[in-house]
Amino acid sequence: MESILYAEDEPDDVFFMERAFKEAGLELALQTVTHGQQVIAYLSGAGDYADRSRFPFPKLVLLDLNMPQLSGFDLLKWIRSTPAVSKMPVLIFSSSNHDSDVERASLLGADGYLVKPSRPDRLVEIVKSFKNYWLRHDSSSSAVKLARRTSGVVAFLPLFC
Repeated sequence: MESILYAEDEPDDVFFMERAFKEAGLELALQTVTHGQQVIAYLSGAGDYADRSRFPFPKLVLLDLNMPQLSGFDLLKWIRSTPAVSKMPVLIFSSSNHDSDVERASLLGADGYLVKPSRPDRLVEIVKSFKNYWLRHDSSSSAVKLARRTSGVVAFLPLFC
């Protein structure tokens, strides 16, 4: 089964994401890890994550910025410098809407940056966008640029060459 890896240390955020996946009809497994070292172990297929039938290689990674052990920025650096996973689509999914965080994520190679919404219905819309764009198109090979802010969401939109 295909999966999305969600790096999030807040149980409430995980609960609402799982619920949004169900409501959006997204038929991928949502694999959740709670700290940075688990992200590296999962993507490397190391330790507890060696069994790819239980922990399938993800099609997309959602990274929170503020996590224990390694930040989302640290993980983004690691992903982009690790050949086996460097082309994987990575979206920052954070409560921070600071321009400096958005810019830093862009410079480190994030494929997108989304601000966590305060309304559950808005989260369902975002999850549908994963399904409609990020999982249907090969965004990892697209050039990416910062586009605009709308409805409290900061997003990078891919530019097709």
